[in-house]
Amino acid sequence: MQHPTTLYVSDLDGTLLDSTSRISPASTDILNRALDCGALFTVATARTPGTLGMLLRDLHMRLPAIVMTGVTLWQRDGSVYSDTCYLHPDTVGRLRTIYEEAGLPYFIYTLQDGKIYVYHHGPLSQVERGFIAERCHSPYKTFLIDADGNSDIPQRVENGLLMFAMRPEEVVYPALGRLQEVEGINLMCYRDATLPDTTMLEVFPGDATKALAIRRLASRVGAERIVVYGDNRNDLSMFEIADLAVAVGNAIPEVREKADVVIAHHDCDAVARHIYEDFRQHLPADRRLLMEL
Repeated sequence: MQHPTTLYVSDLDGTLLDSTSRISPASTDILNRALDCGALFTVATARTPGTLGMLLRDLHMRLPAIVMTGVTLWQRDGSVYSDTCYLHPDTVGRLRTIYEEAGLPYFIYTLQDGKIYVYHHGPLSQVERGFIAERCHSPYKTFLIDADGNSDIPQRVENGLLMFAMRPEEVVYPALGRLQEVEGINLMCYRDATLPDTTMLEVFPGDATKALAIRRLASRVGAERIVVYGDNRNDLSMFEIADLAVAVGNAIPEVREKADVVIAHHDCDAVARHIYEDFRQHLPADRRLLMEL
């Protein structure tokens, strides 16, 4: 019997990562067993390569990662970006006006010469300072932010990847309605599961979603079946295009309701175990026996 080639795609925070924001040694071992036997696996995350490189360093992952919620694909070996989507410079200008008139500080990420450069407008909160401190030593990203929180942002921003704010919801929501009126963007607003009292307001190019990036990657690798894993609202687009949508037990109710399967909590190595067992079950019988955990 011919088994379909499957592409496995997992969100990171709250899904594949445990509550300490790492891929546990057990999950790493289980995933590497599947990868070494030919499993096609990657991650789809809102993160950038700034923190992703370290998180994935022990995985034998051959496929590029889907980063910044589908804005681009990133190949760890050589730090190569491909299939990149950009915000139009005129759109960035309009977005900046909306953020600033709402009194909402924001980040702008750009891609220049194969490296990410980060700008910021407005005073920095403690959460934002911690966010920068965690990422400022990455070889994949450069923060162009002065001590007062402001950058010398070009009047016309070329190669813009995304804009986002990270503040309490009562500060974020006044800008949300106006941003919803802007055409040609993909807008995400959700409570961050890892940061206290923080709502993320993210703006991506309109053709950038996890779902579209997964479809492009699936076509590239010849996958006939797609299995995805998630926990939060920004995972729902990939649930819609998956042959099997899997929610971890700690996922928000909306995600659990949309899932085909709900597995254990992200602290239980649930994603790695599900990928391993699903991949093993779709192998020919003679190869399946070689993959007993």
